[in-house]
Amino acid sequence: MKIASWNVNSIKARLANATDWVREARPDVLLLQEIKCQDADFPVLEFQSLGYQVHAHGQKSYNGVAVLSREKPDAVRTRLAGDDADEQSRYIEADFGGVTVCGLYLPNGNPRPGEKYDYKLGWMRRLQARAAELLAEERPFLMAGDYNVCPLDVDVFDPIGFAEDALCWPDSRRAFRSLLNLGLTEAWRALHPTKVDYTFWDYQAGAWPKNNGLRIDHFLLSPQLADRLVSCEIDRNPRGREKASDHTPIICEIAAAA
Repeated sequence: MKIASWNVNSIKARLANATDWVREARPDVLLLQEIKCQDADFPVLEFQSLGYQVHAHGQKSYNGVAVLSREKPDAVRTRLAGDDADEQSRYIEADFGGVTVCGLYLPNGNPRPGEKYDYKLGWMRRLQARAAELLAEERPFLMAGDYNVCPLDVDVFDPIGFAEDALCWPDSRRAFRSLLNLGLTEAWRALHPTKVDYTFWDYQAGAWPKNNGLRIDHFLLSPQLADRLVSCEIDRNPRGREKASDHTPIICEIAAAA
């Protein structure tokens, strides 16, 4: 099972890039973040013509997540439990043959301190609660997407410059480690323990040509899927294209159950 995650930074603005990449990469499942459109405005037909089912959970102009899949999911669920007042579209789950795939767009949290950072930490606590529920069910699952967290200093091009940023602040990293401490495996780092690479490069200050990036897009795997992990790679190619998203895809391959 080949699963990809990509913050596209507006599916309408990146549609040509997204469809080109899907034709080339052919993931079984593609999790999208920051689609920035309402469900009715998602370009469903363009992806259906490529052989994909589309399930979107969006909102006007901001946020939004989606699951694209070559096979019809057994079930799809949206929203993250724990805050009935939360109207931001940031979470989606889909079941595929005994595996639950969770796509997420975690809040940025800046400026910190403040209301936005409090929302980020609260959202991470809710995500941890959902992970604990899935672990208790002993169901194979993964949680993938834009976490807006650099787990370690090696995951940011300028650790000193980003020391006060919500993406690198100790409480953010502590909340991320709390997910791992439940028994989850961070797929890319598990396979590349010493490698330096990034998934995001800002549009400003020549970040892309200078390779001034951040690694903030992650796959977290339950123990059952960690045992089946084959590969996890960052595909830099889309970031170098015309009208690129500021993120690039990350792809995880999971072997079939024995």
